[in-house]
Amino acid sequence: MRAALPGSPHNACTLMPMPKGTLAMSTYLIHQISKSYRGRTVLAVEELAIAAGRCLALLGPSGAGKSTLLRLLNFLEVPEQGQLSYAGQIIAAGGPPLDVRREVTTVFQRPLLLDTSVWGNVAYGLRLRRRYAHTAVASALEQVGMSHLAHAAARTLSGGEAQRVALARAVVIQPRVLLLDEPTANLDPANVAVIEAVVQTLRTSGTTIVIVTHNLFQAQRLADDVALLIDGQLIESGPSAEFFRRPRDGRSQAFVAGRMIY
Repeated sequence: MRAALPGSPHNACTLMPMPKGTLAMSTYLIHQISKSYRGRTVLAVEELAIAAGRCLALLGPSGAGKSTLLRLLNFLEVPEQGQLSYAGQIIAAGGPPLDVRREVTTVFQRPLLLDTSVWGNVAYGLRLRRRYAHTAVASALEQVGMSHLAHAAARTLSGGEAQRVALARAVVIQPRVLLLDEPTANLDPANVAVIEAVVQTLRTSGTTIVIVTHNLFQAQRLADDVALLIDGQLIESGPSAEFFRRPRDGRSQAFVAGRMIY
């Protein structure tokens, strides 16, 4: 049984109608999962479907459980309770096999690059998969506008450049799922525009995308669907246009209107 949010009139999640066929075409299905650290429950989600080939924005205040949920989706963590399904298969406690894990990749807020060249970083995932192709690396670098720095040392890059390399490294392996954890936080508008353009391209290619963002305007630009987390609980989820136009839950209304401090 879920605990009520402090000051909330109710604790039920408001689920907006999803596009027809969403459940049948879901990349992830979440059923009553919870995750705790040191005895403190940081995530408790009753039901959430993440539709295949669509972009879901995870919204919420800091500490709402967004990054924890992302780690569950990338199989870096396992829930203590509940059921997580990926591509129609229930994920066991030990996680999926390596070939399934390699279908999902994450770009973190602070990119971790290898101490090698830009080219070497982007090629790394392909080499692990024995799929290295010069043209694929070149195309990924061109997509993020980093071709001119292909042979530069990764340690010499600016923050925005490093994030674009991390994105290219993710894109080049053609993942089935791309998870983005605040990928444009603290970046200048030019870098934000490049990264958002790549995400928009991936949306049209059938990649399932989950993006954690505090930027409501970015969520409106990129997301097909939205899920709002507060205090580890899913408050409301549904199509982006409906969420921003007519949020049903009072807490969602406060969040969208900017009346919630976070």
